[in-house]
Amino acid sequence: MKQYETVIGLEVHVELATKTKIFCGCSTAFGAEPNTHTCPVCTGMPGSLPVLNKQVVAYAAAVGIATNCEVMPVSKFDRKNYFYPDNPQNYQISQLYLPICRNGKVEIQTPTGKKYVGIHEIHMEEDAGKLIHDEWEEVSYVDYNRSGVPLIEIVSEPDMRSAQEVIAYLEKLRTTIQYLGASDCKLQEGSMRADVNLSVREIGQKEYGVRTEMKNLNSFKAIARAIEHEKNRQIDLLAAGECIEQETRRWDDTKETSYVMRSKEDAKDYRYFPEPDLPPIVISKEWISKIRESQPEMREQKLVRYQKQYGLPDYDADVLTASKRLADLFEETVEICGRPKKVSNWIMGETMRLLNESGREPQDLAFSAQNLAKLVDLADTGAVTNTVAKEVFEKVFFENLDPVQYVQEKGLKSVNDEGALRTVIGQIVKDNPQSVADYQGGKEKALGFLVGQTMKAMKGKANPGMVNQILKELLS
Repeated sequence: MKQYETVIGLEVHVELATKTKIFCGCSTAFGAEPNTHTCPVCTGMPGSLPVLNKQVVAYAAAVGIATNCEVMPVSKFDRKNYFYPDNPQNYQISQLYLPICRNGKVEIQTPTGKKYVGIHEIHMEEDAGKLIHDEWEEVSYVDYNRSGVPLIEIVSEPDMRSAQEVIAYLEKLRTTIQYLGASDCKLQEGSMRADVNLSVREIGQKEYGVRTEMKNLNSFKAIARAIEHEKNRQIDLLAAGECIEQETRRWDDTKETSYVMRSKEDAKDYRYFPEPDLPPIVISKEWISKIRESQPEMREQKLVRYQKQYGLPDYDADVLTASKRLADLFEETVEICGRPKKVSNWIMGETMRLLNESGREPQDLAFSAQNLAKLVDLADTGAVTNTVAKEVFEKVFFENLDPVQYVQEKGLKSVNDEGALRTVIGQIVKDNPQSVADYQGGKEKALGFLVGQTMKAMKGKANPGMVNQILKELLS
């Protein structure tokens, strides 16, 4: 039986975090009412002229530098002609002949060790609008708010061989771009999108097989499922003696299958020609050097520093640096309260739990480092019990309230009054003679029961350390 290997390359589209669009002054804010962030330029009105947003070029160059690309001193825009309702001009301003970045690479971790994925190019372009399909009325509406939002397209070499490598590459790109502040890379909002070019070939064969392109992939899980499905589909066709057609396919993640959208186009099908309304972009060496020098501390550097400066284990450092938002929150909180391991525990424990349960991303965190630092202090000094601290943290997480003020208002502070505790514990001991006898007979679990009864009587507000100490003293 023939053995096949998968060959994968990606086209990753990233919406840049500029406040205005690439060729006009309209807002790029996500979630506005349809067609409210539009003007004659981004809706393709006759006679309107584009003006390039300089920040788009700066972000594109920064991403190129961070991915080890060569930033080209001269680049140009071209017109990519196609006709579709969400494309108001009937062409897209993009870069084909002279893109801004070329010949890069990023390092990823695979089960067999480190691997480099080549980047063929990075080019700038404008996004199209968005079609909204109303299946009930069987009509489609067009929202041009997204039209003209600045994109970079990162085109990889066909260097990946599995879904696992693809996800590692995408995670590396997302983390890098988020650290740069060039995009939030939210797949669910479409600010990071990936098209998968995939082919299979017999192991040992040098020539590439016929590739297909997979679209409509808006999560890492969907990308992994689509890759496995398409790999198996192509292998089954070849095993049956059939040919693979070069085509673009749409992935339906609900049905876990794909459908043909159209035959795969080549550049000639788009009839590219130089954009006549925009001059070439000339980037000086001094400007490139300035962008290079302003690059922030990236994840790899933070990983090393967190272990040396804060004494964190590898695992903690890896989790905290996986998201720039988590890393920033950690550093700001530690600067306030000076307890790196305690802060790490709260972020990796309760913060990650609530993120998962609420379906949120780390960049959605809205609570302040000041409030997290206050909570860490309350818990670490015993001002509140761990149980109460976790309850209060949920309020901090969702409402960003001041935990100190909340604890005072709700009367949640730990009871450290030894006299009051002795009175309650004395009654607990009196009411549970069997548990007392069990403990004195060598059954350690009986102590836990008595502690639990005490905490219940004190409504969870007793200092656990004092409860244990007093109980042991009375029982001995």
